[in-house]
Amino acid sequence: MDRLRLGINIDHVATLRNARGGASPDPVRAAIAAQSAGADGITAHLREDRRHIRDADMAAIKDAIEIPLNFEMAATEEMSRIARATRPHAVCLVPEKREERTTEGGLEVAGDANRLTAYIAPLVDMGARVSLFVAADPRQIEASARVGAQVVEIHTGSYCDAVDEGRTDAAAAELERIIAAAAQAADLGLEVHAGHGISYDSVTPLAAIPQVVELNIGHFLIGEAVFRGLPAAMAEMRRLMDLARRVA
Repeated sequence: MDRLRLGINIDHVATLRNARGGASPDPVRAAIAAQSAGADGITAHLREDRRHIRDADMAAIKDAIEIPLNFEMAATEEMSRIARATRPHAVCLVPEKREERTTEGGLEVAGDANRLTAYIAPLVDMGARVSLFVAADPRQIEASARVGAQVVEIHTGSYCDAVDEGRTDAAAAELERIIAAAAQAADLGLEVHAGHGISYDSVTPLAAIPQVVELNIGHFLIGEAVFRGLPAAMAEMRRLMDLARRVA
């Protein structure tokens, strides 16, 4: 069995901290706890408006953990400077709008290929693995390979929403698109990750896709941690992922 990696997004630990002010709960402590519980990587999104993770958090997380840090960010000059100063293991470029509650849809790569090619190059030169967060769209997958990314993270939000809402036909259609996108990306030499909205109910078919090597999960597991603790919440997700991989 090819072991599927589990990345833990800790953004919403910082959301809780910022709702009250002060220093608690500490996202750095969450990153260390996730590492101790078996996470393969830590994801944190430094947004333009700093609504959850802040600049100091990124530096502190990078210094505190021994597993890879995946720095999610918009493709802006400010974020490029911060990433080059932080020097994370990986950079994941995502679309970002101030008014959105969470990341909506994938990055427009095909229509912004020239700018993204120039933007990605110095990040690759510093040693970061550059990932693009994209929809399961053949045009965007092809463009991701062309602009110099090493990884694509396929947006699974529409599939997971359909599962959560009991829309069986819509979920099946979305899953087929994700499966096709994963195969296309792997054929183009891209490493394939997946993420957004994944829960216990939606993880199994995603974990069974053979080209997917990493799932990044945040909001659901942080929510489950309120009730059962982060190690137990992660352990159940790990169990479902491993079972799906064995069956596949």
